[in-house]
Amino acid sequence: MRHGKKHNHLGRTTSHRKAMLANMASSLIKHKRISTTLAKAKALRVYVEPIITKSKNDTTHSRRIVFSYLQDKETVTELFRDVAAKVANRPGGYTRIIKLNNRLGDNAEMALIELVDYNEVYGQDTAAAEKKTTRRGRSKSAKAAAPATEAKAPKAEAVVEEAEVVEEAVPAVEETPATEEATPEANADEETPKA
Repeated sequence: MRHGKKHNHLGRTTSHRKAMLANMASSLIKHKRISTTLAKAKALRVYVEPIITKSKNDTTHSRRIVFSYLQDKETVTELFRDVAAKVANRPGGYTRIIKLNNRLGDNAEMALIELVDYNEVYGQDTAAAEKKTTRRGRSKSAKAAAPATEAKAPKAEAVVEEAEVVEEAVPAVEETPATEEATPEANADEETPKA
């Protein structure tokens, strides 16, 4: 019986499936993006994400474990050198699956699976979205920092209030039109020769 065994067999034997997923994982790590069927992409995500997590810890033991899955020295080297450095601060979700049009020959659902940190198009959108702020309220970190700044705030408010009082105390001076004053000065400047 196969109770509770939920992974997709993909119509292959165990050895064929493991070899196929190892090859697809190697291609994904080398090329950062591959196109495949949707079912294979979902199976590959489950296969490759624990491997990428294992690559964050660069020890001989973790390299041997990853090599036992991938069976390719160059891929393991690239994974531990380049990919692990890019995903070091990401807690998971290293891959993204984007659905494509169905394949012409057999109408199979196609998908693009890629490493998230290597796509510059989506990275620019998220960076721009992070800069946007709302006026709904302060965040938790801002609330924690607020009591420290409130002690300094009364001094600043007192200075502002004193400045407002000084401005109110000075009577408003009526301004004369600028055209009347400008004409005599302009005439005086024209008459005096410059040496």
